[in-house]
Parts: sequence; structure tokens; C-alpha cells
Amino acid sequence: MHTLVFLSTRQVLQCQPAACQALPLLPRELFPLLFKVAFMDKKTVVLQELVHTWPFPLLSFQQLLQECAHCSRTLLQERLSTESMQAVILGLTARLHTPETEAGIQPLYRKHALRVLDMTGLLDDGVEQDPGTMSMWDCTAAVARTCIAQQQGGTAEPGQSPVPVEVRVDLRVNQASYTFLHEALQSSVDSPLRLCCRDLRAEDLPMRNTVALLQLLDSGSLRRIDLRFNNLGLRGLSVIIPHVARFQHLASLRLHYVHGDSRQPSVDGEDNFRYFLAQMGRFICLRELSMGSSLLSGRLDQLLSILQSPLESLELAFCALLPEDLRFLAQSSHAAHLKKLDLSGNDLSGNQLIPFQGLLQAAAATLLHLELTECQLADAQLLATLPTLTRCASLRYLGLYGNPLSMAGLKELLRDSVVQAELRTVVHPFPVDCYEGLPWPPPASVLLEASINEEKFARVEAELHQLLLASGRAHVLWTTDIYGRLAADYFSL
Repeated sequence: MHTLVFLSTRQVLQCQPAACQALPLLPRELFPLLFKVAFMDKKTVVLQELVHTWPFPLLSFQQLLQECAHCSRTLLQERLSTESMQAVILGLTARLHTPETEAGIQPLYRKHALRVLDMTGLLDDGVEQDPGTMSMWDCTAAVARTCIAQQQGGTAEPGQSPVPVEVRVDLRVNQASYTFLHEALQSSVDSPLRLCCRDLRAEDLPMRNTVALLQLLDSGSLRRIDLRFNNLGLRGLSVIIPHVARFQHLASLRLHYVHGDSRQPSVDGEDNFRYFLAQMGRFICLRELSMGSSLLSGRLDQLLSILQSPLESLELAFCALLPEDLRFLAQSSHAAHLKKLDLSGNDLSGNQLIPFQGLLQAAAATLLHLELTECQLADAQLLATLPTLTRCASLRYLGLYGNPLSMAGLKELLRDSVVQAELRTVVHPFPVDCYEGLPWPPPASVLLEASINEEKFARVEAELHQLLLASGRAHVLWTTDIYGRLAADYFSL
């Protein structure tokens, strides 16, 4: 239920021209709630004026758009309105174009208090946006173009230079957006609008462009580097990694498609891998490492032993891990600190099963998120693992999609997982009972592409729901919707 203050604020903003005129008369303490209501209700005229006259040093989306005492709605978990986002940017632009000597109708302390606009933490769910919402890609582009326009606007007259504002953003860049984003970062160096990147995600970007961007970023503010679909290989990685290692306080590093044949290593490949390891040893704050689709067979010990601090999130999807890799991880200092573990795409059904169970045992006290998609786990392997799995008392998320499990195996999992009080989401596969003419053992490609008997699956869903109700666990989501469930971000765990 909304508070009386919230309802009164919403009423005040109904007439936007009158609300703008009233802003100088309102207490500063009301501005945060005014911002949230204006953003929520798309009162863009008021929102723009609020940013223009913001009376505090910091304007943070994460603070202002979260659940609060007046309104339980968390706007950051929604796709944000394009109109509202544009109004914020226009308000910032107007503020920068207001010279210090201009008296105006607002008190000077309101005009010139803002030093930091923090727009980080916006939802980026990876799904198609509707015309009324702004994706992270669009937000990156809008902020970058604002920086360029500000720099191209010319220099102010003496005594009329605007107070610099640092804009903290999460930058998303691909080949289409690289040119103007690079220009924006260059422009912001000497501009009153200074871009400060917290998380960088570069998708399918040429190596030279990736290096050029990294060279423009502030080493003290970057928290995450995420290089996706770049297919670097060990040679490409050896070129980029020294530029990445410059950010020694980096907390999250996500690299993918780092290939090198460990069975027939070349001299150059070995040199490149050793150089990569040497650079990885420079990080002092790294807590998350993702090496998806990288060939790490028999090399995990070399990679993890070089790190200075224990990891809390480790993603090794489709890395062709061997039993010795899992044994090393279980015995390493990392295991006892892991909050998130992703072993998707590694076959855990054979010789890897017992080492995997040992790893679960070592991580049981801290593990919150476990992803085991397409790991070839059938009923026998799941049932053998359940005693160890259920010791993960803090587990919130379990991903088992793409494994050849039957309805009987799923029911056993549901019954045993009752002891896991923190469990909230289980992404399970379509049971093998619901397929027609399934080969055995079924490859993951068949499980992902073969047709399902919808009538059989409807009965399965109903039975699972009844079991959840009977066990008092109706609040736990059991679903096959792997694309509708966002992977838990390490920083939100």
C-alpha cells in the first residue's frame, strides 16, 4: 500500500507546469520521492526539471528507483520507459548549459550541487524491447551522443563554465555502436560531462577496437569486463589480456571461446597460455571468472592456482573438463568460497560424477546458484548426487535443463529438496517420459530439439504442482523456461 506522502506527491505532479513552478518551495527531502513518482508516471516535464535543479551531489538510479518506504515497486527490475530516460538526459543537458552567473528562478545551491549521475544497474534482460522502453544498448547510445553533443557545443564564456558532472554507466558496445562510443569516451576526457564506466560488455568486437576502448577507460572505476562472441583464441587473448590486466581492481572477468588444443599444444600456443596466466596473476580483487566455451581440459589447475584471491563465482560451461580438473577445484581454496557455479555442457555422467560430488561437498556451505544444463545427468546420476546436493542448504537456484531425467527422477528431486529452505527456482528438463521414440542415451541436441507430447507434459506439470502444494513449497518455481529465467548476476547474489 502506498503511503499518504506518495499519494500526495502523485497528486502534486498531475499538473506538470504547476509542479515545476512549485519545486523551489518544496523541501529538498521530497526530491527523491518526486523523482521516483515522476519517473514511474512518465511526468517528463517535471522529471527533466528535477534533474536540472537536483539539490544533492549524487543522483543514483539504484537508490531512487528501488523499493522504498513509500512505494514497493522496484523500477530497476523493469524495462525502463524511453520517455523517462530521455527526460533525465535532457535535464542533465539543460543543467550543463546553464551558466553559473545565470540567476534563474531556482536557488544556486540546487543548480550546482550535482556532481555524480549514477545510471548503472539498469535491467538488461536480453529480450526484444517494445517501442516504449529503452534497452541498455539504447541507453549507452543516448548517453554517448549526449557527451559528443556537449563537447561539440563549443566552449563557454569566461566565468560561465558549467560544473562538471560524472555520469556512471554500464556500457554495451558492438560493431555498430563502437565508433560513436569511442568518440564519446574521448570527448568526455575534457568535457563537463564525464563518462565513467562501471561494467563494459563488448560483443563481437574486433580485437583492435576492444583494445582501443580499454585504453580509454578509468582503471579505478571499472568493475567488470565482459567480452562476448569475440572468438579470441589464445593468440588474440594474449594481445588483449595485458590491457585487461591494467585494471588490477577488476572484480569480474568474462572471457569466452579461448581455444588451444591441450592434446597437441603448439609452441606458440603454450607461450600464449603461459603469458595469459602471468597476466591473470596480476588481479588482486577478482571474484568472478567466466571462461565459457574455452578448452580447459587438464589445465584448470594452472589457471586457478595463479589467482591471488579465492573466486566466489566460476563459470566453466562447455570447457571439456576432465575428472582431474574437478578434483583440483574441489581441493582448492576456491571451492569453499563459491556462491555461483556453472558447469553446463560438461559431461558429468561418467568418471566425472564422483569428482563432481566431491566439489559439491566442498562448496555446500556457500553455494547459492548451481547451473548444470546439458551435463548428461540421468536418474541414476541424479539420485546418487542427491545426498550431497541437498547439503547445499543455502541453494536458491538449480538449473538442470537439457538432462535426460524422467518424471520419477524429478519427483525424487522435489521430495528431497524440501529440506533446502532457501531454494526458490528449479529449471528442469522436459521429462524423457514426454518424448516419443527417444534414443538412449539421448544426446542433448535431441532433448533440445525433439517434439514433446503436450498432453503428457501437462499431466507432469499438474503432478509436480500438486507435490509442491502438498509439501508446503508452492512458492518454489519449477519451470522448463530456460530463456525466461535470467541468470543470477554475481553482484546481486
